[in-house]
Amino acid sequence: MIIDVNAYLGPFAFRHLRHRTAGELLGLMDSRGIDRAVVSGAAAITYRNPQPANAELIAEIGPHPDRFIPFAVINPSYAGWADDLEACLDLGFRGLRLYPKWHNYDLMSEPCLDLIDRATDDGMIISIPMRVEDPRQRSWLVDVPNVPVSELADVVAARPRARFHFVNGRGFAGSVLGQPENGLPENYRIEISLLNVHLNDEVETLIANLGPDRLMFGTGMPFQYPDPALAKIEVLAPDDALKAQILHQNAAEWLDAAAPRGGR
Repeated sequence: MIIDVNAYLGPFAFRHLRHRTAGELLGLMDSRGIDRAVVSGAAAITYRNPQPANAELIAEIGPHPDRFIPFAVINPSYAGWADDLEACLDLGFRGLRLYPKWHNYDLMSEPCLDLIDRATDDGMIISIPMRVEDPRQRSWLVDVPNVPVSELADVVAARPRARFHFVNGRGFAGSVLGQPENGLPENYRIEISLLNVHLNDEVETLIANLGPDRLMFGTGMPFQYPDPALAKIEVLAPDDALKAQILHQNAAEWLDAAAPRGGR
């Protein structure tokens, strides 16, 4: 069993994405043995109001409820976000994806913390991508910075009841988030797609410092191909129990606790 906690469907504003439909992404998943994927709408990243992209995502994955797990993108600086959250809960979304740099708000702002609180009360997971694309691939029209690890640590400390997972990031091992006995609540998990397994070997360091239950498998499809993430699992020590934890058990534990309100 493999659960990918970091995938996307739909169009992106600045380049054509292959495998952007449900059928195309399923074909890629099947070719790599990936059973389920957490998905959000790629179009929502650049929409001022992401809600139409959330509705499009639900329609796209409707025929495949056993393969896709929907996460909504909500912009807390946009008027009406509370109504959007209610609509997403009724549609069966299991978590949120937040883009503070793309949508121009602070994770520690009152509206964002309010959104996190309300989503947490309804059992949703809070997923925060540190980046969307490699800076070398970004359009000349945008200059969106990565979310600093320090800002992630601040929101972890401020909202200990929430369950965060951080995707599309690296540099955790050298930060407070990757240190043992760091004084932070154990309410966050880290997705591995951009972590190093050679050089400073961030994956092994995080396993040693935080424990194997704090890492989750993800690929970044279709912005990225899944093969590098799968290869990282293969180069880990030949411990089948450890691989199973990262490939699916850690994700399944959190997703099982995020029961949908709607009919999905």
